[in-house]
Amino acid sequence: MPARVKTVASISVGKFFEAHAKELGLSLHGEKVGFDRVISEPAMNRPGLALAGFYSYFAKKRVQVLGNSELSYLKKLPDEMRVERFRQMCEREIPCIIVARGSALDDSLCAVALECNIPIFGTSQVTMNFLNAATIRLEHEFAPSVTMHGCMVDMRGIGVLIVGKSGSGKSETAIGLLERGASLVADDMVRIKYVGGELMATAPDLSRGYMEIRGIGIINVANLYGLASIRPDKRLDLVVTLKPQADLNEVDRVGLQPKTYEILGQQVNHVEIPVGPGRDTARMVTIAALDQQLRRLGYNMADEFNQRLLDHMSGGK
Repeated sequence: MPARVKTVASISVGKFFEAHAKELGLSLHGEKVGFDRVISEPAMNRPGLALAGFYSYFAKKRVQVLGNSELSYLKKLPDEMRVERFRQMCEREIPCIIVARGSALDDSLCAVALECNIPIFGTSQVTMNFLNAATIRLEHEFAPSVTMHGCMVDMRGIGVLIVGKSGSGKSETAIGLLERGASLVADDMVRIKYVGGELMATAPDLSRGYMEIRGIGIINVANLYGLASIRPDKRLDLVVTLKPQADLNEVDRVGLQPKTYEILGQQVNHVEIPVGPGRDTARMVTIAALDQQLRRLGYNMADEFNQRLLDHMSGGK
């Protein structure tokens, strides 16, 4: 059955705060209200035009960030106008307000936010640095994802996803790659997200760093091979499908026509490797990863041989 794609339409303010408060330096200002409000767009918004009274195209579904520019503008307004402009923004059902650079809103504005059930957070980070960091984290939260059955390793900088039928030797192959210097990303359940134009693979928190080997059981990879043998995530560059020996005649032998494997609508380079008694599958995957690395550098061994063959047939030297 095809893997089920998971999409995220929104996340709550409370979930965003709990998951990213430490990395973003966020702290709650005032009372804990509005944590059930939803963020529906993976981006930040600086509401300078809104505070000036212009609400056409106002991104009300985004987190509103107040930096020095917005705070300086508010301070220059008369008291009644400042409160009214701020109230107009809060009444548009925004998710939350974040005040950057270690600044804080005055009591009158905090009272308006509390009345509208909108949480206020603060961060000591510079506004642009915070915007960039928070946007990256929101993109990860909203990115479409899929969970696949296989093993994911980092082999000399190439992210390799090993898939195949149950019992085809995926974990054993991954162990062979670890002994050749690879790093384990995930075993059995591989979570893949499409973020920033790339497919990123990771493991569930519970199983990260562990593998299941038939006949042995659960092993801790870091204990056996050291901390360098695991990594939390890796870009997906190559999919390797382990094929049974019975399908040997169906496996490509030349490699002139590259194959692809579709994941989340993206095409990933794909090779099929037959498995059987006496075959060193880990070595074959290593060669496939090295070949992929050369192809990324613009060198294609199959094309080179094909050109030599064509030159020979045409009488060239």
